[in-house]
Amino acid sequence: MPTVKDVIVKKPSAEEIKQCKSWPIWTCGVSTFDWDYTQTETCLILEGKVSVKDRPGNKEVSFGPGDLVIFPVGLKCTWQVSKAVKKHYDFE
Repeated sequence: MPTVKDVIVKKPSAEEIKQCKSWPIWTCGVSTFDWDYTQTETCLILEGKVSVKDRPGNKEVSFGPGDLVIFPVGLKCTWQVSKAVKKHYDFE
């Protein structure tokens, strides 16, 4: 089963940014919630600050504006949104 160490956080290329801009936008206020990935998600963070912990919370990854993040299918995690987030996203 994937853990947060399998989450990819990187600075996107100009081409990746262009592609992401055609994707839907999702927003979320400050909150904490569980999420189970049944598909791979790629997202470009536009605003906010987030930490994601795998369950039961042994490992953590953080990201913010300008980061391209790829979550693997099968990841079971807890999102901790410490600053309201806005992102473009795509599920495969």
